[in-house]
Amino acid sequence: MKGFDAKFRDFPDYIIGITKEIWEDRGIATLHRYYAPDIVVRAPASIVVGNQGVIGATMATLAEFPDRVLLGEDVIWSGSPEEGMLSSHRILSQATHAGDGVYGAATGTKLEYRILADCHAKNNAIDDEWLIRDQGGIVQQLGWTPKDFAADQIAREGGPHSATKPLTPDNDRPGPYTSTGNDNPWGAQLADLLTRIMGADMAAIPEVYDRACHLEYPGHVTAHGPASADRFWMGLRASFPNAAFSIDHQIGREDAHMPPRAAIRWSLWGKHEGWGAFGAPTGAMVYVLGITHAEFGQVGTEAPKLRREYTLYDETAIWKQILLAEA
Repeated sequence: MKGFDAKFRDFPDYIIGITKEIWEDRGIATLHRYYAPDIVVRAPASIVVGNQGVIGATMATLAEFPDRVLLGEDVIWSGSPEEGMLSSHRILSQATHAGDGVYGAATGTKLEYRILADCHAKNNAIDDEWLIRDQGGIVQQLGWTPKDFAADQIAREGGPHSATKPLTPDNDRPGPYTSTGNDNPWGAQLADLLTRIMGADMAAIPEVYDRACHLEYPGHVTAHGPASADRFWMGLRASFPNAAFSIDHQIGREDAHMPPRAAIRWSLWGKHEGWGAFGAPTGAMVYVLGITHAEFGQVGTEAPKLRREYTLYDETAIWKQILLAEA
């Protein structure tokens, strides 16, 4: 790969390799090399600008979860070394809550949760990132509801007027990456599915999802079948029925020894004005940053359908926006 360290065979090897090197091998100082000095890291809970902030956050996480392991499940990517590449990296993280920190006093609880991260890399460094952890899954395994954790977080940050504001289009920061992905048909198919669902065409779900589909959703939820997909997506859209839906990035890939797959980064921006996954409507303006990975395939001779889906958004960041608006 032109411009990248010769020890990396390809872009997935770079993404998975530096993740292990930074977190598990304790090469935190390599962030000076692998992350650009002015990187923009957007998470639903906040924005971090600059590599020093990333290094500080990394050390704080490792102090709270010292045995954290990050298992790279997939890297769905687009671009080229010359123009820059965007990886949508899916991680299964395992860790023990062994230190005091953001999640409170150490509990000794063993956790498992997913992370989806879109990272732009060029010349051996990441300079733009969108990061979603399954915060709802983390806090529920620690005994909180996402709503209660968000309320406690606001209190610990000094109340509504001084609390850190979650990511919205109003406080987002532009970064160097401006592409919207590629035009592979599998990415187009997933984008069309999500657009239909968000347009209230829920009939798209039994049409596109396989009857035996495997689903991974926020809150450390594993489910199966189109009816489970319907409940998940209906609960989200019903909470924000008039929010503007946007496909912000779209990748499709066909690689040897892998099923056809796609990665979509999407967003909702609008009022919490419906009954759904987030309780009684409040009228709060809410921004939902989401990433969806999907794998397609067929059994026998039927047309390929969606067989595995991994979708994440941060439930705690949504609740924090709702609670801050009520304050």
